[in-house]
Amino acid sequence: MSRENKQSFMGGVTVMAVSTVFVKICGAFYKIPLNNILGDEGVTHFMSAYNIYAFLLTLSTAGLPLALSKLISEANATGRRTQMRRCFNTAMALFVALGIAGTAAMLLFTEQLAGIMHNSMAYWPIKALGVSVICVSIMCAYRGFAQGRQNMVPTAVSQFIEALFKLVIGLPLAGYLIHAGQPLEIGAAGAIVGVSAGTVLAMLYMVRNYRKNRGPILWGTDVPQSHGVILRRLLGLGIPITIGQAGMSLLNLLDQTIILGQLQNVLGLQEREAAALYGQYTFSSTLFNLPAAFLPAVAVSLIPAVSVAVARRDHREVNRVVTTSFRLIAMLALPAGVGLSVLAGPILLLLYPARRETAIAATYHLQMLGVASIFVCIMLLTNSIMQAHGKVRLPIYTMLIGGGVKVLINYLLVADPEINIKGAPIGTLVCYLLIAVLNLAIVHRLLEKKPNYFLIFAKPALASVAMGGTAWAVYGLLSRTITGGYVKSSLCTALAVGAAALVYFILVIALRMITREDLKMMPKGDVLARLLHIR
Repeated sequence: MSRENKQSFMGGVTVMAVSTVFVKICGAFYKIPLNNILGDEGVTHFMSAYNIYAFLLTLSTAGLPLALSKLISEANATGRRTQMRRCFNTAMALFVALGIAGTAAMLLFTEQLAGIMHNSMAYWPIKALGVSVICVSIMCAYRGFAQGRQNMVPTAVSQFIEALFKLVIGLPLAGYLIHAGQPLEIGAAGAIVGVSAGTVLAMLYMVRNYRKNRGPILWGTDVPQSHGVILRRLLGLGIPITIGQAGMSLLNLLDQTIILGQLQNVLGLQEREAAALYGQYTFSSTLFNLPAAFLPAVAVSLIPAVSVAVARRDHREVNRVVTTSFRLIAMLALPAGVGLSVLAGPILLLLYPARRETAIAATYHLQMLGVASIFVCIMLLTNSIMQAHGKVRLPIYTMLIGGGVKVLINYLLVADPEINIKGAPIGTLVCYLLIAVLNLAIVHRLLEKKPNYFLIFAKPALASVAMGGTAWAVYGLLSRTITGGYVKSSLCTALAVGAAALVYFILVIALRMITREDLKMMPKGDVLARLLHIR
């Protein structure tokens, strides 16, 4: 065996959790200042390229690394080293082919892709991101191999490198280009150079790590399966996951191109005017995605726990784990969504002082998206429950239904001169509300012991309303009594958030909304229960 140490399951979870926290912190330090630099129009040019990249990347790598890790894990568990080597080589050939196709599409058909997005100024940002597709494709093959051997460290380090260099190269370069008087689309391309640099360096790290540690692990005497059999197994395992994730990426692409198209073709706006309006909607997306960041800590424990209980036909245990997960998500998602909605304006002004007008215009969007974020969390949790029951296709169907409704609503509302860009968050809210309702109904039918949704959500909803009222009242009172500019607004926002958090924490304890069993679903839950004296 190589010098790599295999992590236990929870050890791997811990490694990935730490990496995820770092990546999200770097992402916030990258995206928030970048929005201040590029403004509403420049952010749209950035997102036009990034949405195309995300779709092509999803097609290339969404489910295949997981499929490869499963095949490697099976071969490794039985000591079939030659089988491991052939699985890796077959997967690498497939990944490289898909990566070349994606990179070629972005580099050779840049103008056409920009035209599809109704944003000709996205030309250079798309160009700058093209090389990333093949680099990430290759890197994902190495990640799948490492994960299959229960070693999460290479994946975590590569994510660390991606996030770090995106921040230290992309952000300063974008700022320099804008300060030098370059147009916004060039500044957006500069920011994307950081993304490409991070992927190239992360890929090189994965290649080096693989060559350094492979040693004798890939040489054995076993007879491997043929390349054709392995390829069919990879595709059979990876395609269902890819379809689900590619569907949402495709809907994001359609969402942007329909919104920009309606603003220009129906309302008669110029390209830059439409881009500026769409940028106002985009400004709130970073915060909209924040509550869902809490989901992995619960989902990682949920899926194996439910899967084992289902296999044993232990319906009582399934109900306990699912109900506990619902309560935890309700206590996290509801206050986060309500807080974002109630303090949308102050939070945006705090984060985007250089783009005050855009922050004010984006307030409406975040008010709607804050509520939508609650349903995103419910959607993700119920997806995990369905997957744990082996119903991997059902989340795809509900996502496509909700996404189709979102596209239709955006097509109709954005074309209304009285609504225009304000129709976009309405479509997003209705989309995730519909998916959450459908998923909750499916989960209710799947479980032998039916969860009582009213009892699960009633107390967190009540506490969240009280918390939101506190935040609104405290901010309103302080903003009328404290004088000053940005410092005053920041202080008022911070104090309002603090007061709201304190009220919510008190209500969680007073209403006995959480138990020690609930906290066990989270990493270090026992420690937290002891600190809070929760039994």
